[in-house]
Amino acid sequence: MNDSGFRGNKSALPSKPCLLCGRPMSWRRKWALTWHDVKYCSAACRRLARMPATPTPR
Repeated sequence: MNDSGFRGNKSALPSKPCLLCGRPMSWRRKWALTWHDVKYCSAACRRLARMPATPTPR
């Protein structure tokens, strides 16, 4: 067994939805220390979330 305790059963990892698109995100070792702060599934979703909402033209 490695130091993280993970043995290959990915269904046992925690997941949560992306705030922008709603896709499920699975826990990654890279996010171990910041999992509670992870909000978006990708850089594209993070960029789109920062863009101001544009009003629809009339």
